[in-house]
Amino acid sequence: MNNELYVNVAAFIDYENDLLDAKQYDEWLTLWQDDGHYVVPIDTSDENYSNRLNYAYDDADMRRMRVARLLSGESVSVESNGGTIRLTSRLRVNQADDVVEARCALLITESRLGVMKQYVANVEYKLVPNGDSFAIQQKVVKLINAEDYLRTISYIL
Repeated sequence: MNNELYVNVAAFIDYENDLLDAKQYDEWLTLWQDDGHYVVPIDTSDENYSNRLNYAYDDADMRRMRVARLLSGESVSVESNGGTIRLTSRLRVNQADDVVEARCALLITESRLGVMKQYVANVEYKLVPNGDSFAIQQKVVKLINAEDYLRTISYIL
């Protein structure tokens, strides 16, 4: 394993998590390739995301609309969302040609209306080297309870 690549990918994912926890959504948008997709599938065993029902299957326009809704204060999830903390672990990194594939576990703790809730997911990234960092080509958040009833999760996972 390339240790430098591993450290750079871990730092990038930590940076993305920090942006999301700090609600710096406009800056988060700059991490993406224009043709990238943000996916939160309902069926985590099927990787044909474009032809399936998903909680999110966002291209660049949908990501911008999601961020605009979150920043407007009109989203129910923003009104009652006191905050989130994201933690990642067991990062795996693999270089495949011009794309870096990464997989990690994600734990999100959310405070909403004085109640703490946790979401756990496996996250898969396809990252394209971009100068001394990366651009996200695809991010797939596979919630372990994706087929269960989920409360409002319209903030970015």
